[in-house]
Amino acid sequence: MATMERALQLVTVLEQELVNRRTDIDRHNAYYRGRGRLRYASDAFSKYHGDRYRDFCDNWVQVVADSPVERLTVNGIQAAGETEADKELWKVWQVNGLDADSQLGFLGAVTGARCFVLVWGDPDDPDMPVVTFEDASQCIVAYEPGSRRHRRAALKRWQDGGEDFATLYLPGEVWKFSRPVMYGEDSKSPAMTEVDEELKRWKPRELDDEPNPQPNPMGVVPMVELPNKPSLVGEPMSDVAGVIAMQDAINLLWAQLFTASDYASFPQRVILGADIPKLPVLNSEGVVVGEKPIDIEKFAVDRVMMFNGKDARIAEWAAANLTMYTGLIEVAVGHLAAQTRTPQHYLIGKMANLSADALLAAETGLVKRVEEKQLWYGQGIREAARLIALAQGDDRKADALRSGRVLWADAESRSHAQLADALVKLKGIGFPLEWLAAKYGLTPTEVSDMLAMRAREMDADPVSEITRMMVDGRTPEPAPPGQDEAPDEPVEEPAV
Repeated sequence: MATMERALQLVTVLEQELVNRRTDIDRHNAYYRGRGRLRYASDAFSKYHGDRYRDFCDNWVQVVADSPVERLTVNGIQAAGETEADKELWKVWQVNGLDADSQLGFLGAVTGARCFVLVWGDPDDPDMPVVTFEDASQCIVAYEPGSRRHRRAALKRWQDGGEDFATLYLPGEVWKFSRPVMYGEDSKSPAMTEVDEELKRWKPRELDDEPNPQPNPMGVVPMVELPNKPSLVGEPMSDVAGVIAMQDAINLLWAQLFTASDYASFPQRVILGADIPKLPVLNSEGVVVGEKPIDIEKFAVDRVMMFNGKDARIAEWAAANLTMYTGLIEVAVGHLAAQTRTPQHYLIGKMANLSADALLAAETGLVKRVEEKQLWYGQGIREAARLIALAQGDDRKADALRSGRVLWADAESRSHAQLADALVKLKGIGFPLEWLAAKYGLTPTEVSDMLAMRAREMDADPVSEITRMMVDGRTPEPAPPGQDEAPDEPVEEPAV
């Protein structure tokens, strides 16, 4: 069991690493929400137009991040040695609302490079653990040296009201701390600064209904990391990180297009060889006593101006070619699509009588991107399922789930006609109906309901028993002699 000093040391170290990660996480989240800072190609452009386009963003980051998440759907979890998904685990998944919260977690991993799953028992309901997806800005997991899977500690830190809270998860116990939130740094005396430093330190959080530290009955750290695009060395990568530079370029091109549209999108006429017109200044008697320049803006609004002079002539400047900007924007979006493996029809929005096969080919990169995430996220979800079994006290199931698998919805997008045709052909070569129903996209619960409905329909049909035997490969037995046989009809003798 760790001592108080050791627990506080771990909290301090993990918190510092979490603070270091927050810069990139907050930046990526800001760009996802369209709040990235607009960058300019020159100081002069920023000086004159910076305020005008400050809040503008042509947000492609959100499309890139959302495109794989909308195809990441968990349909169930299957333990090793089982032929169907675990219904008890699916009940825990549904009760905790993870069919919806998992989407939030996957989006957090795509933008923030990782997300976390926390599992803890509910004292009021031992059979129903509490499972939550956690954001990368609040959680961190520390691993054993040289390992990417063996967890040694985890920290969750968050703010609520006027206090910061921190919970340290260790294999044997759970420590809870809190401290006041410090708002701002004003000029203070050395004595008050020392008081602030003392207040900034974590203090054990005293709770009436549980001890601190609290024992961890699972025996392992109950938080699991779901990394996005991990590598053998270095940190996981966000899908948003590589999009930001091109997003800045696209926003700049739009700002320049808007400026050109305002200033140079119409033919401009200019008067050459003439002085600026002036108006005479009259005294009270109507005598000209001077001159004053005319209000140019008034003539620009009235669109009427008169010039005198024999050398005065009119010249014209052609309008700016704005299609140059739109062409560059389309090229930039095309680069963005290639770099992130996002289908062009997701970004450009142009479709011209594409066949189903052409659409599938266009989405191949996105499908592979989703399948990669299924692989890496699936490892974390499988470990979270193991933690659920440990929280329920089922060590046998927990051991089986170590080598189990996550059942994902199909990452490819097909029409119902295509999918039905493929399933009919698979049925023809012997694939079982239960497997075909799962391939169609039904959850394990829906598959069970479908099989029960099918059984009821067959029971209600007098021919169903023979059909069911033929489906199962059995031969109907002949009826015993004298039973279920129609009596011979009497044969009438022909009249003579």
